[in-house]
Amino acid sequence: MSVPEAIDLQPATGLDSATREPQRLGDSELKARQQRSRRATFVKWLRKVHGWIGLWGAALGLLFGTTGFLLNHRGGPLKVSTGEPQVSTMQVPLPQPAPETPRELGKWLKHELKLTGTPGRVQKEPSHPVAWGDRSVVQPEHWQLNFASPHENTSAEYWVGNGYVTVKRSDNTFLAMLTNLHKGVGLSVGWVLLIDTLAGSIILLSLTGVLLWTELNKRKTVGAVLVLGSIVAAVCVGLL
Repeated sequence: MSVPEAIDLQPATGLDSATREPQRLGDSELKARQQRSRRATFVKWLRKVHGWIGLWGAALGLLFGTTGFLLNHRGGPLKVSTGEPQVSTMQVPLPQPAPETPRELGKWLKHELKLTGTPGRVQKEPSHPVAWGDRSVVQPEHWQLNFASPHENTSAEYWVGNGYVTVKRSDNTFLAMLTNLHKGVGLSVGWVLLIDTLAGSIILLSLTGVLLWTELNKRKTVGAVLVLGSIVAAVCVGLL
């Protein structure tokens, strides 16, 4: 058996050379890949933002969806009752000297009765003459104060010169308390700002949802814009 004296080694051609030498991309294709990468990163970030905003909106939306349903059915043929409040009335002796203004009376009642509600509008009726049969008498000055909170409502009535003030308290049911939370009855600025975050989350949820849909369905977006634009244009022309 004869063995060749030399082996002629030749460089591989075809597929091997292609694998060793990286293929260079053109400028247009490189820009297209970079654009697709940025778009994918943006869509991924947008999905995360949409998800977190939706989680926060769902937490408060559950409460306000329930209370909104109760408020929508607070009257009419489809009324949903939230229960009757428990009402109690008492007469509280005033200190001496008696408070001289409704504001002073409100501060004293809030401290004396440990009221949790915030003072509302004060009604002050000045003294004036009234007819009593064939006589004319002077009706004394009349004060009315209200203290509102989600779980109770307290009203105070005082005739200037009396030694006592009449206080009426209404304890709300659990469902009525929830509806008061929805309306912000007797709550502080902090609660108002908290509800503002819910409104903001709904707005952002809508915007991020639209952006996600447009990024994932560009062709459908163009068609939808054309259809909506045609409808708006037709309505505007019809109204002219």
